[in-house]
Amino acid sequence: MIPVQVTVNGRSYREEVEPRLLLSDFLRHSLGLTGTHVGCEHGVCGACTVRLDGRAVRSCLLLAVQVDGCELETVEGLAREGRLSPLQQAFTDHHALQCGFCTAGILMAAADFLDRHEEPTPEQVQDLLSGHLCRCTGYQPIVEAILSASREGSA
Repeated sequence: MIPVQVTVNGRSYREEVEPRLLLSDFLRHSLGLTGTHVGCEHGVCGACTVRLDGRAVRSCLLLAVQVDGCELETVEGLAREGRLSPLQQAFTDHHALQCGFCTAGILMAAADFLDRHEEPTPEQVQDLLSGHLCRCTGYQPIVEAILSASREGSA
């Protein structure tokens, strides 16, 4: 077992983990943060996307021991004081989710994207979404939600 100290959504954790434990499994099973979904386990679908030190990463491609001393944000960290973030609200307003399986990963990638792109074009948002698999929405409502959130000026 290896000790890991990490801050997740502003809360500090110190856990003992197996060296081969995936970050996605650590978040879900060790910390109980089940908003991070596991789809393909190959980094293709994007469902497991979280923010590591402010950058979007696939948690199924990282080991828990690799985040020792880092800061993580999961979808549970987007809402503040019981209120949806502007990005989450835009997803609601634009009906940008259906089954919701892919939504957490897309939200985390979009939050990172919007932090780096103040006025994205639809093409840039479509490029972002090319790394995420969604079987329900047809993507257009997601594009509209992300563009709407960018006009609001905050993820």
